[in-house]
Parts: sequence; C-alpha cells; structure tokens
Amino acid sequence: MNRREFIKHSAAAVAGTSVLLSACRNRSAKTAALLENEPQGTMTMRVNPNNGDKVSVLGFGMMRLPVIAGGTARENPDSPIDQNAVNDMVDYALEHGVNYFDTSPAYCQGESEKSTGIALARHPRNSYYIATKLSNFSPATWSQAESKAMFERSLKYLQTDYVDYLLLHGIGMSGGDKDGLGAFYARYMDNGILDWLVQQKQAGRIRNLGFSYHGDINVFDMLLRWHDEGKYHWDFVQIELNYLDWNYADEINPRNTDAVYLYDELEKRGIPAVIMEPLLGGRLAKQPAAVLRQMHRINPEYSAAAWAFRFAGTPKGVLTVLSGMTYLEHLQENVATYSPLNPLDSAEWDFLLSLARDIYELKAIPCTACNYCMPCPYGLNIPRIFSYYNNCIAEGHMPELKAQGDPEFVRRRRAFLVGYDRAVPALRQADRCIGCNHCISHCPQRIDIPHEMQRIDRFVETLRTS
Repeated sequence: MNRREFIKHSAAAVAGTSVLLSACRNRSAKTAALLENEPQGTMTMRVNPNNGDKVSVLGFGMMRLPVIAGGTARENPDSPIDQNAVNDMVDYALEHGVNYFDTSPAYCQGESEKSTGIALARHPRNSYYIATKLSNFSPATWSQAESKAMFERSLKYLQTDYVDYLLLHGIGMSGGDKDGLGAFYARYMDNGILDWLVQQKQAGRIRNLGFSYHGDINVFDMLLRWHDEGKYHWDFVQIELNYLDWNYADEINPRNTDAVYLYDELEKRGIPAVIMEPLLGGRLAKQPAAVLRQMHRINPEYSAAAWAFRFAGTPKGVLTVLSGMTYLEHLQENVATYSPLNPLDSAEWDFLLSLARDIYELKAIPCTACNYCMPCPYGLNIPRIFSYYNNCIAEGHMPELKAQGDPEFVRRRRAFLVGYDRAVPALRQADRCIGCNHCISHCPQRIDIPHEMQRIDRFVETLRTS
C-alpha cells in the first residue's frame, strides 16, 4: 500500500461508519441503556494542515482501559482487559465522530496495543487514525535492533501495515544514568533509530512523525531548532496542556514547563499540537465546592471536567485533545462536550486562569497517575498515596494542623486517617519509602517522589500522634 492510498481519509468515510458498525457487533443491555443520553450535535473536527486529515478534537487515549476485575490495569494489573467493554467504547466513539486513537507499547501492562488493534480491526481502516509510540525507555531497548523490533511489534499488535501518527515517547525524560539530553541521544540518535524512522515515513509505514514532551526544556528547544534548520521535520508534537499548567507548571514543579510556552513555540511554527493530561490526571475534574460554585455561577451547564476540556480544545493550533477513558459514561460526557465544542470566550478563558492561581495555592502534588513509577521495589503504591492526598485537598477535607484541638480538626483528622488506611494498605503507605530514588527517573512530571513521600509521612505521623 503506497502513501497516496494512506491519505485517502475522507469525511464521507467517517460519516458512513455508523452504518457499517451496526453489522459488526451486538451491544450489551447495559451499553444500550447508556446510549439513551445522546449528544445533541456532531463532533467538532480539526484539519491537520500538513496533510488535510480531518481529526476529531476529542482523541481516545487507550492507557486506562477497563479490566475484567473492574477498574484499570493499573489498579488490577493481574486482570485481563475487558475486550468487550473496549469494543463497545470504540464502536460508540467511531459512531460519534471520534477517529483518533492513541496507544503505546507501555500502556496497560503492555496490552493496550493488542486490545486497541482487536477493537479497531473490526472497522474500515480509513475510518480512524492510529497513534502509537516508540516507548524505548529502558536501556535494554536502546539498541537499533530492539527499537526496530518494538516498532514492528506495534504494527503486528495493531493489525495494520502503517501508523498514522508515530511519536518518540517521553522526550526530555531521563533514563538509566542519563539526563534528559543524554537519554534522548541514547534512545534515538546514537543508535540511528531516528533516521530509520524517517526512512519508514518515506516508505509510507509512518504518515506523521512527532514526539511527546516531558521534562527537560533544552531537549524540546533543540528539536524545534532542528525543525527550523530543516534537519528533522516534526509533523506534530504532543504536550501537556490544561488551565493549571498554562502558567503554573514550573511553579508546581520547577522541572516542568508552562504550557503557554510549549504551545506558543508550536503555534508560531505551524506545528499541530496534540494535548495530553487535559484533566491533569483527573485532578481538574474534582474541584473543591467553592471552585465548583464559581464555575456554576459562570455557566451551570458545564461540569468541572467539561470546563477543563473546553480550555484544552480552545486554542486554534490544537489538533486533538486526548482523554484516557475507562467507562462508557466517561466517553459519553466527553463526546457531548465536543459535539460540538463551544470554545471559551475571552472572559471564560481569563476566569479559568484566575481559578488556576487558587488551585495552585492548594499545594497539591502534580501526579497524573501515569503509573510509570511503578512497581516500587519496596512495595509503595505511589499513585494511590498521591491520589488520596490530592483528593483530600481538592474536596476540602484536609485537617489543618494549626487547628489542633478544634472539634472540626478532630473530625477531619479521624476521617483522613481512616480513609488513608482504607485507600492504601499499611504495607504500601508512605512510611515504607527508604529514598532509593528508583522512581524519580521514571516520572514524566519529574516529581521528587521520595521528598513528597517523606512530607506525607511526616504529616500522617503528626496526625496519628495528635
């Protein structure tokens, strides 16, 4: 199949998909019942200026797929993916205009690409775009042979002979004993694999070549400089963008980069932006009551999640906004938000940026529950600890140590400690951290995880002895 055939993606193919889908599967009664709440409009589409692809502004992130035991592979790593549920969600997504599916060899305990391939192969290949990544994080995969093998496995698992959007995964992250720049050269330059990927693009096995950025801004700037110089051409770039990270990413964590800088650098070059973490790992979907009241005063029709999704989809240079969806209910709400997208006006944009300052002052931990830090060699459930701590802040339940002795402090202290023990088993709590630093190099948010564990442990111990 040649490149010309690859780019024959048309609106007619997408529009006609619902007719073809009806013969592909029988839905469960639960799924059929959920479909009664249909979106009122059609999915907003964005045109890729590089090749004319019509891409849904909502992209389906395949990193939090449901498992048979319930929840996701992160929560129940030994449980197989619920393929029937995945099939139902993919069917619903395609029927409602979602046509961008983002996966990786690293997602869902290495099973995401297989599950994605099974679900998508039931539909015409020209009705969707597949994005996957060269996720060669481990030094064991840095050789050219291992990296090539990873790409070939992706094609096999996805049941396709080409990838629409291929990303160098996690550019700027450190790896092994190397910093962000050193890891980039080891993963993609010293082994010649980037030049090989360019050859695969020329051969039509990759339609768009880009990268996802985490961490070292010097690496991001270098790759864009190469783009300017014509050394390498980036068809798209994936960045983290939400209304908290727009101006406060580097204040929350000095090793992160504000989204306003990342987006502006792409926009002035005409490089389409693919957005990840529009909800910041779900954090922006769970707001304190005071924040929710402000949102409702502005517009009571939108949930906290919808506000965040509208923010991420508003900039004109955004091609698609990824959402890692586990349940059909999540997919339905997100489809409704983008069918069609009601972009933020200037007043709403300023309102969310003002809220970001208030949220930043809560001093939560910028964990997105990506699970790259796991498993911890000493058994800590790092994402669960951070999630519980952040949720207590977001929901206004955090006991304030300065109020010790106050009846409200006593109530909140007990609720926090009981909830902590229920959410995180005793042998997996923060006090088990010995500061080995094994997790730090794996964190895309570049959180000093041992430091945060020690801080949480001190807080918990203070509550226990109060």
